[in-house]
Amino acid sequence: MRRRHVLALVMLGLVGAMAKFTDDSVLDAALAEYATATRQTLTSAQPANFAGIAAVLLGSYTITAGLGGGDFGAAANGDVSGRKTAVGAQTGNNATATGTGNHVNLDDATTLLGCTTCPNVSTNSGQPFDVAAYDIEFEDVTP
Repeated sequence: MRRRHVLALVMLGLVGAMAKFTDDSVLDAALAEYATATRQTLTSAQPANFAGIAAVLLGSYTITAGLGGGDFGAAANGDVSGRKTAVGAQTGNNATATGTGNHVNLDDATTLLGCTTCPNVSTNSGQPFDVAAYDIEFEDVTP
């Protein structure tokens, strides 16, 4: 059927609009990109880009990249819908600055891959700090 005929049928209400759909493999590919991260940083604000991390950095952890291995869990069904991966908790590294961390960032040494908020973490330079485990989750599209 030609496009103008389909459009006319949709406008008349004889054919419904097309549903939205994203296959799990597409969401898993996005999660796999996050899982290329080799460093997790705790910052006092959201950095604008990779270079911006330094201005708000409170401490960092070297993490093991790989979806389903190291510091990233396997791709799994999301809590409500879609797909997710868990990022493991980090403990024991010493902070490089004193402050209150409220953002956790993942980078691959050249690109800020993602940033999320976290519960406040107080840091004292030279003292250990912890970052709780969290999920990266993509919900399914809604029709």
